[in-house]
Amino acid sequence: MDPVRHPDDITRFFQGLTEHAFQATLGVVDPPLVDYVSVLLVRYVRSDSIASWPGCGRKPRPAIPAVEQLWRAEASATDSPADPPLQREGYRELGDAALFWTGLYPEAVRRPRGGLAEELTPSVADYRAVGRRAYWLASRLPAADPDDEGRLLARLSREFDLCVAGLAEVRKSWAD
Repeated sequence: MDPVRHPDDITRFFQGLTEHAFQATLGVVDPPLVDYVSVLLVRYVRSDSIASWPGCGRKPRPAIPAVEQLWRAEASATDSPADPPLQREGYRELGDAALFWTGLYPEAVRRPRGGLAEELTPSVADYRAVGRRAYWLASRLPAADPDDEGRLLARLSREFDLCVAGLAEVRKSWAD
């Protein structure tokens, strides 16, 4: 007989994996940061939320083109200041996408796709740079409801590589 699963089971599962990866493996005790990463995992794993992203249909990597678009825009930008084209939530989502894919599935961003020339295909380092910048921009833009999210987004920008390492540890634990 199959046990009935509670909807919160997946949330508790990812919280446990993430806390273990950050605290026991990496020695990082930062509850708000770890909670954010575990919630990010839950959001990305739920297929209904991934399928609902604009223009993604049922593609397995819907956020990668958005990250690549920002990378290309950043690479071709001039040094003149310009108003950010996205709102806070848009930049946060780009940061989340870059963090998710580089942390859990870096091999997905290493492959050239869509017939792009090799030199126009961003590397994992490019995705990390875009993720850090997206979180930084999100932290600078005003929020609808002022709270501590801006500070957390700034920390995600500063600690992006640490979060990538934590997600890589979470992935390793799946194999165990």
